[in-house]
Amino acid sequence: MHFADLDTAQQIAALTRHADLVLKDYAIGTITKIESINHEFNSTFSIETSEGSKFALRINVNSDRNLANAIAEIEFISHLAKTTSLSFATPVAKSSGDFVSYKFVAELEREVASVLFSWLEGEELGDEPTLDQLNQAGSAMAQMHIAAENLKLSGQAELPHLRDVFWETENLLTGPNSKLEASAQASVALALERIDLAVGALYERDTVRPIHADMHGWNLMWNAGSLSIFDFDDSGLGLPIQDIYTALYYLDTPEQDQALISGYASIRPIPVHSEFEKQALLLQRRLILLSSLYSTSTAELREMIPKYLEESLKRVEKFLALN
Repeated sequence: MHFADLDTAQQIAALTRHADLVLKDYAIGTITKIESINHEFNSTFSIETSEGSKFALRINVNSDRNLANAIAEIEFISHLAKTTSLSFATPVAKSSGDFVSYKFVAELEREVASVLFSWLEGEELGDEPTLDQLNQAGSAMAQMHIAAENLKLSGQAELPHLRDVFWETENLLTGPNSKLEASAQASVALALERIDLAVGALYERDTVRPIHADMHGWNLMWNAGSLSIFDFDDSGLGLPIQDIYTALYYLDTPEQDQALISGYASIRPIPVHSEFEKQALLLQRRLILLSSLYSTSTAELREMIPKYLEESLKRVEKFLALN
């Protein structure tokens, strides 16, 4: 049976078996527990050993990142850990010295990338971060942008370029494999044209650098008043303003927005941008997420599509009405 046809419990069971196979490549002690802690776009397991160590294993179930992308992610995190005082989930090397595992998963009918990370104590910020937490997140993002400007990736590493409207992921909205009806395709295509113009203007005014590109509350850990950042799987070569509005997309109130922006501005200025460019970036994030929902093999995410599509089309029409 194909992976997408399995229910959630069956998918997790298959990935738990795969995790056990992957962990044989690591000299981390005797594994005593493998537990699924997040099964959405990718799947993450907590790993415990008899020696008392704990790790997080990320299996890229739906991600289309290749080996060069994964190496770049690791180099990006390592650079930030060395050049800032911020806290990150850091990659753990296999016995071979490599950081990325590629092994075949029968249910997926392909090889899948996995990376083991150090364990971060605390709780994720989630959907209801406090204003203080968002202020720290904004400050951390700005520090990362400053540090990343000088990062030189190795010849083995490559990050996707976020100038592309779909961030070098498959366009399942208006491309040849579109999942939308003709009328919806037409509206989305027009919105994407305008988004592309807005993004192009932003790229003429700022310097490209590696950015996290997914700094929402479920990728931020809080422990005893301190913030840690993890999950760089969406990282790419982009602009600071793209990172900012990707994070703002997930917030619910003007007060939350202002807290993140104030934290960022305490370290470096917010890049100059217009209200139209702001709305373009927010809609772009939503359309990228909508497209990714159509490609996911995770049942819980696929169930979101009808309502997410309906709301997305409303936002497209609102965006098209802007002058």
